[in-house]
Amino acid sequence: MDLGLKGKVAVITGGSVGIGLAVAEALAGEGVDLVLCARQEARVVEKANDIAARYGVRAVGIQADVSRADDIARLVGDIERTFGGADILINNAGTGSEEKILDAPDEKWQYYWDLHVMAAVRLSRSLAPLMRSRGGGVILNNASICATQPLGYEPIYNTTKAALVMFSKCLANELIPFNIRVNTVNPGLVLTPDWRKTAELLTKDTDMTPDAYLEKIAVDNAPIGRFATPEEVADFFVFLCSPRASYSVGSTYYVDGGWLNVTT
Repeated sequence: MDLGLKGKVAVITGGSVGIGLAVAEALAGEGVDLVLCARQEARVVEKANDIAARYGVRAVGIQADVSRADDIARLVGDIERTFGGADILINNAGTGSEEKILDAPDEKWQYYWDLHVMAAVRLSRSLAPLMRSRGGGVILNNASICATQPLGYEPIYNTTKAALVMFSKCLANELIPFNIRVNTVNPGLVLTPDWRKTAELLTKDTDMTPDAYLEKIAVDNAPIGRFATPEEVADFFVFLCSPRASYSVGSTYYVDGGWLNVTT
């Protein structure tokens, strides 16, 4: 199936690992040129160069911490200079947390707010006018099932991801007159390095191994009985980027192996 994406330009935050990297590779397979950003410069440049060589697309890797407004401004300037704008924005950068509400300081709340919410606000605000000048575009925000069905050990993550979902809905209503479609993806269990980090953290000084913890999480929570691969989630992102999803606007899609409790 031709998804009609060849020659488009996509910006992916957190694009050097996990879901972001899988989305980058899937889009490159459709002929999409890429701007990948991540905090670790050497890795994001390496991944972009590898994708360009394997898929024959233009791909650049840019170091940026999207929790910082000045880094976002620099990133947008690089995008304009290199490609003249973008057709697709994937706000993917993010990470889990671990805290108790009564113990977490303001600084931690602020960091996750900037990373999960303000990064999407700032990048959308900067790139949407460029999309409009190109005839339209797509913005996808990677939130989490935890935006609706929270895990108890990460209240800051749950709260900021829920805010991202609402931001997406508001932005969708504002931008659809300009042929810019905004949607949210709420993944469930996806076997990323972040989940492995969480497993190691939560099994430290216990008798359970990280692998056993992850297997138990999958069996206990997802009716499908396993974690998704990043590639499985990436395929859904790519479909939402394409004209094949032209009537998909302002929605939140769960890719969760049946984990969502419909009574939530």
